[in-house]
Amino acid sequence: MSNPKRYDKIAFVASSVPEAQAALEQLTALYGNHDASEADVVVALGGDGLMLQTLHQHMHTGKPIYGMHRGTVGFLMNEFSTHDLHTRLAAARENLINPLLMRATDVHGAVHLHHAINEVALFRQSHQAARLRILIDEHVRMPELIADGVLVATPAGSTAYNLSAQGPILPINAALLALTPISAFRPRRWRGALLPNAAFVVIEVLEGDKRPVAAVADHDEVRDVRRVEVLSDKTISMRMLFDPGHSLEERILREQFGH
Repeated sequence: MSNPKRYDKIAFVASSVPEAQAALEQLTALYGNHDASEADVVVALGGDGLMLQTLHQHMHTGKPIYGMHRGTVGFLMNEFSTHDLHTRLAAARENLINPLLMRATDVHGAVHLHHAINEVALFRQSHQAARLRILIDEHVRMPELIADGVLVATPAGSTAYNLSAQGPILPINAALLALTPISAFRPRRWRGALLPNAAFVVIEVLEGDKRPVAAVADHDEVRDVRRVEVLSDKTISMRMLFDPGHSLEERILREQFGH
């Protein structure tokens, strides 16, 4: 039987809310607080917003990230406790997450590169609906979508904005992406598509001067885009830790049954 992983040096990060700051003070007193560059694990104290920020900050370090819920939404977080944290970390299960890479070209021809852990979304910038063309692996699959927008979501992000837009919930280990319209007007009954996570998605903006569109990769926004390319970046694997019985797979299953 293999020995459990040791996470002796812990780096804590916390959101600005009082509950998270109080937790930071308690845990630092009990376990110390190492610099992230020297730590074995990063523990995030807050909600899902802080978890996304922490994952982005440590995307290229390979550091495992373990979250404890001290915020508003805690889908990506474990339950908070100050008790025996080293044992919890050693017993935690690891999920590997590949981010999306967004390559957005704006009206001036400038190219913007951003990563997204949850989704890449396109939104109308004015009162008029966006007109979009969707290509999958260089084949036009939808010549025209008239909608408030469209998004491409990872399994990790499928329970976030994608779910609010009536998109499907994806098991965390599914090799899939969700392509989901936002308030589609034409075709009115189109609910989106499931794509292999190796798909190369291109969204072209039609009538961009009249119907301007913005693209957002998690929290990074590019205005007045003309073309957005999206693909799963297999060169990056982020390590998220979850308590046994509270893994991301289990949370996604529960969400599908209304729990």
